Amino acid sequence: MTDVTEPDLQAHFDETISRDRRIEPRDWMPDSYRKTMIRQISQHAHSEIIGMQPEGNWITRAQKYSSIFNYPTLTYADVGVIGWLVDGAAICNQVPLCRSSYGPYARAMIRICKEESFHQRQGYELLLTMMRGTAAQKDMAQDATNRFWWPSLMMFGPPDDASPNTEQSMKWGIKRHTNDELRQRFVDMTVPQADKLGVTLPDPQLRWNEARGHYDFGPVDWAEFKAVVAGNGPCNAQRIAKRKAAHDDGAWVREAALAHAAKNKNHAPERTRLTPAANHG
Repeated sequence: MTDVTEPDLQAHFDETISRDRRIEPRDWMPDSYRKTMIRQISQHAHSEIIGMQPEGNWITRAQKYSSIFNYPTLTYADVGVIGWLVDGAAICNQVPLCRSSYGPYARAMIRICKEESFHQRQGYELLLTMMRGTAAQKDMAQDATNRFWWPSLMMFGPPDDASPNTEQSMKWGIKRHTNDELRQRFVDMTVPQADKLGVTLPDPQLRWNEARGHYDFGPVDWAEFKAVVAGNGPCNAQRIAKRKAAHDDGAWVREAALAHAAKNKNHAPERTRLTPAANHG
């Protein structure tokens, strides 16, 4: 029997990717591929854990939560704008991941995108209602749009020429589109929705480019993006502090669960192995 070498395994992995097939958990994969998937899935999970915090002040009035967790939610209109823009950006980013090369992640994304679609519709309909309301409600919706538009564009990550992960993730089939391609798709999708709502997107350079077949838009403040990623956003410290406090406050639950499991293990009845009776006939 011929021993399988690491180059053989690498070649099989490369062929699987080139044929646009899925990598499964028990398949051999390069350490760098595994590390990339752990980073991306962990980041996604972390967003879901922290995502309930921004709208905590409104939880008694609306049971919706956001995924941009380093910016404050100042008014009830933020609930609608977060659903419309933030979850809309999440959908734009995550739908192509349903075809990711890593099987478990791709299959999970199908279910996640269905949920995000509900959030986006809910937020959009909330804003439609507010924009049919009083002048104060309309101003509230516009103000929330002004504050969340640019952070929503930042959700797609740094520009392609400054992204450390995009090129390799594209080669591996983890991502199907670059950050800038997804950002452009989101802008093209959102502008007509804003027109329908009656809100103005806060970008004086936003206009249709007939030659490109896309909307042109102004530069993103990447210095602000880097500050938020580095932990210096408006609410970074507050979000992490609350997460740490929740973990510390829940220590007794984890300790009790471990003690209960240990008690059950120590007092578990022994299982008697039943053997067939001897044949005396």
